[in-house]
Amino acid sequence: MARVKGALATRKRRKKILKLAKGYFGAKSKLFKTAKEAVMKSGNYAYIGRKQKKRDFRRLWITRISAACKINGINYSSFINGLNKAGIAVNRKMLADLAVNDPNGFATLVKAAKKALDK
Repeated sequence: MARVKGALATRKRRKKILKLAKGYFGAKSKLFKTAKEAVMKSGNYAYIGRKQKKRDFRRLWITRISAACKINGINYSSFINGLNKAGIAVNRKMLADLAVNDPNGFATLVKAAKKALDK
């Protein structure tokens, strides 16, 4: 059987890693071993960042809703509880958007939540 040399596959694999490391500082973009370490680490950071982005946006939406609730004389937890009792299913992203862009519409939702809490 013929002998197979792995130079082509090895070069291809190394070029792929070095391409991903393009723009990194110093040896991290030039030397394969350090580039591989940096790319693996950056992949971990990217994975973690995708999870954190979801958390951060939810925190932002809740902060915006809470601020709008205080303006309308109710706290956040009571507002969410009132919406649930009223049967109004609006996600926090849309509530935050309403709070920022349509204060009158948000005030209407607050009234509905307060009414449901009074019952």
